[in-house]
Amino acid sequence: MADMAREAKREIGAMDKPDMQWRIVGGLLGLAVGFCSRKVLTFAWEKATGKKPPASVDSPDIGLGEAIAYAVVMGLGMEITRIVVTRSAARKWRSWKDAARDLTP
Repeated sequence: MADMAREAKREIGAMDKPDMQWRIVGGLLGLAVGFCSRKVLTFAWEKATGKKPPASVDSPDIGLGEAIAYAVVMGLGMEITRIVVTRSAARKWRSWKDAARDLTP
């Protein structure tokens, strides 16, 4: 009985803590998502406003409204993309791990 309880606790603990493989994949995924979403948002900014995004929002040459709008667009866009991609990748990763666990004898 005690062995079953220990085994259950071990499985629960293993499920709560992400494994090293997912940490590596998640980190690389975060870098790729950050790079790609920044490129897409920069392209969208140029198409929407007709000018390049501010190189530095701290520059006094850029209006306060434009600097705030750029910060909001980039912040929200990158974070929403990161959340969506990471959650879907985690869901897929979990299904792969469950399938692999089912195949082991």
